[in-house]
Amino acid sequence: MRERSFSGAWSPPYLRPVFHLTGRMLLALAVAMLLPAGADALTGDPDWRAFLIGSGITFACAAALTRATRCRLSGGLTLRQAFLLTPVAWTTIALFGAIPLYISDYAQLRDHFTNALFESVSGLTTTGATVIVGLDDAPKGILLWRALLQWLGGIGIIGVAISILPALGVGGMQLFRTESSDRSEKVMPRVREIATGIVLIYMALTVACALAYWLVAMTPFDAIAHALTTVSTAGFSTSDASMARWNNAALHWIATLFMLSGAVPFVLYLRLFQGQRDALRDSQVQFLAILLAALIVAVAAWLILAAGHGFADALRLAAFNVVSVVTTTGYATANYTLWGNLMVGLFFGLMFVGGCTGSTTGGMKIFRFQVMVRMLQSQFLRLLYPRGVFPRVYAGRLLPDDVIGSVVVFFSLYFICYSALTLALMAFDLDFLTSASAAVAALSNVGPGLGPIIGPAGNFATLPDASKWLLCFGMLLGRLELFTVLILLFPQFWRG
Repeated sequence: MRERSFSGAWSPPYLRPVFHLTGRMLLALAVAMLLPAGADALTGDPDWRAFLIGSGITFACAAALTRATRCRLSGGLTLRQAFLLTPVAWTTIALFGAIPLYISDYAQLRDHFTNALFESVSGLTTTGATVIVGLDDAPKGILLWRALLQWLGGIGIIGVAISILPALGVGGMQLFRTESSDRSEKVMPRVREIATGIVLIYMALTVACALAYWLVAMTPFDAIAHALTTVSTAGFSTSDASMARWNNAALHWIATLFMLSGAVPFVLYLRLFQGQRDALRDSQVQFLAILLAALIVAVAAWLILAAGHGFADALRLAAFNVVSVVTTTGYATANYTLWGNLMVGLFFGLMFVGGCTGSTTGGMKIFRFQVMVRMLQSQFLRLLYPRGVFPRVYAGRLLPDDVIGSVVVFFSLYFICYSALTLALMAFDLDFLTSASAAVAALSNVGPGLGPIIGPAGNFATLPDASKWLLCFGMLLGRLELFTVLILLFPQFWRG
């Protein structure tokens, strides 16, 4: 059965473009592996061989795959190809990204494929959950590779969010369909222009963040590694203590600023550079700013009144940790699970939120909460005024029924998956807090969970291997917006 592509052209056999594009991505991954190889070689660590071998294996497989699946891509992708591309590409890249970790000399990862894959998936999905204990003494190459995976995953999810998901209508994403979602030849030059602009902005923010970290407190290596994982709102650190290792107020405020920079739509930066000042009135950004301001004030007030912190210290702790959780970065400057049960409950709820669509953040995304608020408001008004007409409006536009339906289904599916993952983790004899927070940390790509085991002062190293595989699936599921993964389970999808 033939399928219609985004451009309206009839598609070639649907697997060839999927594998061809995946092969191209693996070629880029092979080149990226040379950077940690160089870092290890400069520091005299023998792990440079692992990254060189990993790069060679990845390059050979990618070259063979690309050559074997050569095809024309000018006609764009069909809907089925687009649905298939995202999970296939991300899973394949995560598997190859684990190779140098698995064959390295680092004891916690060598010959332990589950740990190596968990670290790779966590990096690529910008989750930030780790199984490594003793990061302060880990080889530079491994630390840099973890950061690079997160940086690549960050720019990758921006591309998926602005080009593929809107065209698929996943979870209400059709609301953000732009020129980059259109695959016709007429707009392809414009699409390339948008993609180039976003990549340049992403790189510029990363360089600015690294320079700021270096000028304030960090070594050049730590500054680069943390810049890669800050702008990507990912959260891997070079220290077990995360950002608490640097007891520097200026550095914490810099990190807060750049986490926020990764949480807003990157298309908005392009609009600002083009002189479109109305971009600052973006509905999502305004909602996120109001939400964060209210939360920071509330948490700071709690720290002052209940914990006896000074004003400046309380404001810094509140701003950094609230922004870190809401943007799904996962850094920590304090163990906020010790701030009282109210704060534990608050941070647990914040793990579901996420940032704006078209950003590097995970979570359920701000716009979906806005749509739900509009729907609830309209429903209550109908109850009060049965004869009234109350249009559901978002950002000055009427919400189409398909968007509303997609958002409702996304919320339902999210909590079904969350409940199932929580129960599955509890089957491995994990306590409720660990299971529930690990499930949302994976699905929302936050990183650390709650409690003494996987909280901001812990890690995932001691969890059973089977639970780590479940969490790997959860991280990919959440990063790819649920539908693009779960649709592959339907026989109808494979029958076309």
